[in-house]
Amino acid sequence: MAYEISIGHRTAKIELLNRNGHKALIKVDDLKYDLDIVEVENGVYSIIYNGHSYNVELIRGESNKKFIVNTFAKTFNAEVIDAESKYITNRNQGLEVEGSNQVVSPMPGKIVKIPVKVGDVVAAGQTLIVVEAMKMQSEFKATGDKVVQAILVKEGDTVDSHQIMIKLENVLM
Repeated sequence: MAYEISIGHRTAKIELLNRNGHKALIKVDDLKYDLDIVEVENGVYSIIYNGHSYNVELIRGESNKKFIVNTFAKTFNAEVIDAESKYITNRNQGLEVEGSNQVVSPMPGKIVKIPVKVGDVVAAGQTLIVVEAMKMQSEFKATGDKVVQAILVKEGDTVDSHQIMIKLENVLM
């Protein structure tokens, strides 16, 4: 199983390739590491890599996906980025941005409802489209008074990440 881990400003893809007892083969981005990992006490791990010993302490942060990682010399904030985390982080990215005239899907999903049609004048806060992703429905709303210029999807369609769903134009006064 692969995960993304964010440490500071770096995000790495980490995959457990094989585990047998305390021996683990992991891949970080494109590099493989053969490790010997033992939990010596609750949250404290001894890791041997290439004949060198490292001690790492993991302290659970504000959620079960956030940790403070202590090593001998440094402390890091780390976060496990899984599908749920990506959804929550990206959810607002799909909202129409003030000044933008496009509504974009933040992640793959299914179009559940489109309560507007081309030519409609919509007001700030009015729902433009409802998308379901990961069993959660998100309503994308207008951020200002706009005219629906184009609807590029229909109810029941599957959309990809960053796919434009609706184009708008500013209301001319």
